[in-house]
Amino acid sequence: MLFKWSASSSSSELSKPRGEAAEDRALHHLLRQGLRLVQRNYRVAAGPRARGGEIDLIMQDSAGTLIFIEVRSRCDASHGGAAASVTPAKQRRLIYAAQHFLLSQATPPPCRFDVVAMDGEQVEWLKAAFDAG
Repeated sequence: MLFKWSASSSSSELSKPRGEAAEDRALHHLLRQGLRLVQRNYRVAAGPRARGGEIDLIMQDSAGTLIFIEVRSRCDASHGGAAASVTPAKQRRLIYAAQHFLLSQATPPPCRFDVVAMDGEQVEWLKAAFDAG
């Protein structure tokens, strides 16, 4: 995919296709590991002045554990790499969205928060990267 840069192009306009490609790559990696896709890009709003949350991938393993997955991608591992970019604020937004999603479940299953970090071509699946504690 080619991008034409213009002075009016924002960084979010340019990073959206890159983020979608990273999510595609992460999804295929996780499917090969035996996970099942439940939902992609689950979004919830918090209010007019509050930031909501988005979960990139919601998947389930063979034991029935629901896995909320944040996908992060960086060109290389400088500045701490992709995994380090999942800040405490980002974790709070993910937890908020996960809590909202779980309200739709009759009986919430066991769940966890994973991160798929991609630094260049390297893919790292960090299971139970953080908790809702």
